[in-house]
Amino acid sequence: MPRTLTHSERHRTGRLTWLRAAVLGANDGIVSTASLAVGVAAADATREAVLLAGVAGLVAGAMSMAAGEYVSVSSQADSERADTARERGELATDWDHEVEELTQIHVERGLDRALAEQVARALMARDPLRAHLRDELGIDEASAARPLLAAWSSAAAFAVGAAFPLGVAALAPRALLVPAIAVATLVALATLGAVAARVGGARPWRGTVRVTFWGAAAMGATALVGRLFGVAL
Repeated sequence: MPRTLTHSERHRTGRLTWLRAAVLGANDGIVSTASLAVGVAAADATREAVLLAGVAGLVAGAMSMAAGEYVSVSSQADSERADTARERGELATDWDHEVEELTQIHVERGLDRALAEQVARALMARDPLRAHLRDELGIDEASAARPLLAAWSSAAAFAVGAAFPLGVAALAPRALLVPAIAVATLVALATLGAVAARVGGARPWRGTVRVTFWGAAAMGATALVGRLFGVAL
């Protein structure tokens, strides 16, 4: 009796969309909030002023991330809807041309013409619109644009990242506020970079070096600004 085979392999490419959004949001939340807190603390501000600036940065940053992702992904969704409507119209008015178009796609992928046409007709007999959206335009259900989901995910990731340096700012001794935030932030960024690289299949040290370097540069720049222009708040 023949066995029924199921596709059980898991590939990292399916994680790239959500991984990029989550890492970008959390990284932005950590770096921007920690840098803001370090800059204000370096100006000899009170702990209350540091926390106020950090909370304001969290709210503003999360809203900015949500708005940016929503606008960007909405534009992608508009393009996908327009392409879908166009393909639907072409399938209704010029079926033979669409068969030839899909056939040529499979020929370019390495199939001989007879087999490519057979595959094209089989796919179009089952779901012609989906076949053309996937093979011609690269649009499928897994990668379809979802503006609201993208907006909320980015805002949540930013807020989670920003909460970490804020927690350190609330608990660390005032005299050690700047070094405590800086060290804790670099450790968090290194961990985030290593985990993201591992999940994405890259070498962990590369992700660690990238995020810690830019995080240290951002905090160094804001600390310098705080020292140069600092006034007790």
